Amino acid sequence: MAKRRSLTVDKTKLFGVLGYEPHSGQARVHASRARVRVLACGVRWGKTKAAAMEAIAAALEPRADVKGWIVAPTYDLADRVFDMVRDTVFERLRHRVVTFSGHERRLVLTNLGGGRTEMRAKSADNPVSLLGEGLDFAIVDEAARMKPAIWQSYLTQRLVDRKGWALLISTPRGKGWYYDVFRRGQGKDAHYASWNAPSWQNPLLDRALIEADRERLPERTFLQEYEAQFLEGSGSVFRYVREAATGEFEEPIAGNYYTGGLDLAKVEDYTVLTIIDKHGHVVFLDRFHRLDWSLQVARVKAAVSRYKCMRVFVDTTGIGDPVHEMLRAHDIHAEAYTLTAGSKKALVDHISILLEQRKLVLPRPELCPDLVEELEGFEFSVSDAGNVRTGAASGLHDDCVISLGLACQGLPDLQRELRFIRIPRRSFFNERPDVWRRVSGGTPFGIGGR
Repeated sequence: MAKRRSLTVDKTKLFGVLGYEPHSGQARVHASRARVRVLACGVRWGKTKAAAMEAIAAALEPRADVKGWIVAPTYDLADRVFDMVRDTVFERLRHRVVTFSGHERRLVLTNLGGGRTEMRAKSADNPVSLLGEGLDFAIVDEAARMKPAIWQSYLTQRLVDRKGWALLISTPRGKGWYYDVFRRGQGKDAHYASWNAPSWQNPLLDRALIEADRERLPERTFLQEYEAQFLEGSGSVFRYVREAATGEFEEPIAGNYYTGGLDLAKVEDYTVLTIIDKHGHVVFLDRFHRLDWSLQVARVKAAVSRYKCMRVFVDTTGIGDPVHEMLRAHDIHAEAYTLTAGSKKALVDHISILLEQRKLVLPRPELCPDLVEELEGFEFSVSDAGNVRTGAASGLHDDCVISLGLACQGLPDLQRELRFIRIPRRSFFNERPDVWRRVSGGTPFGIGGR
């Protein structure tokens, strides 16, 4: 049984005031007093609603000072719970609002004891912003899409000094750190409680519409999104990432052949330079942002010159073209690579093939966590129109993935080998070969034809 924490708000009465009637699954979550609650349920189950109501109940606890955060991989996702809290409070509890700032995503209330409660929405894409103050509660939305370090190294510490609690909500996504936390709530830890339920537990949903999606979607996608099953490697584009991540960064070796890949950015994303040797070993990776172009060029030139790179493939999309010319003016053997939907797919396919065939050696995760996390977070997704796309998971970047793909273009004989390689059929497409044909250019599970 989950270890109990003190509750001072009568949730039944409060929910009546708020006009909220939880369904049976939500009611079990609200009744729990575990310090860490994990809710892994299908889409449209009512996770956001339950989390918002929990946040309001916590905000009204009669204490002198209450602090709580609503955290998600991006601000857009954090706003889902925060906006529902704001709308409900302004509609039902306006007299308790002290101040509200949409720009700061900050809401201050007077709680039932006359004390002050501050609630803020936070984005996990900038972990530094999660440092500092202690918390009485934290609501974590789309937790399965976050990097494990966000929970393990940032959020749990915020709850210690004030003996705070956390509610983690998400649709499952593979068997990563969120799955581990979920399992702790299945009787493994007295401080944890967890629940797993399909979408149709919500009585407000039309089961017939859900079954229609069962026919339309790949089986594994339906099992994850609607049945809320934790599936091994679900939605992942790249396999065997951890198996490949056993290498070390290496200093240049005389006579070795090196090639580089450069993905450019100036402000929001990161510029990443990856250098790989002729054996497929990633020997160097530099990741930085917010630098003037002249400083970036100088930094790239220093690394490329040290390894005597024979070729450096540069993303020349958008801002990349003039920087490519600057690199060439500095005697760097830079080759332009314009990213389109087709050429990006080619990069992704190349990395996938090399990992499948164990021809790529990555640095150990502790040496280069960004590269490993980006590769593991690169996923398939299905649009509302039924189209399959690949890209970084919400809240993650793909700069390291693109840089690695560009570097792999220079591997000896790679292009000749790729003509005869067939990409193995993935379980993601087992039930939808028509979708595979669309995204693979129509060739039979390969990028080079038969």
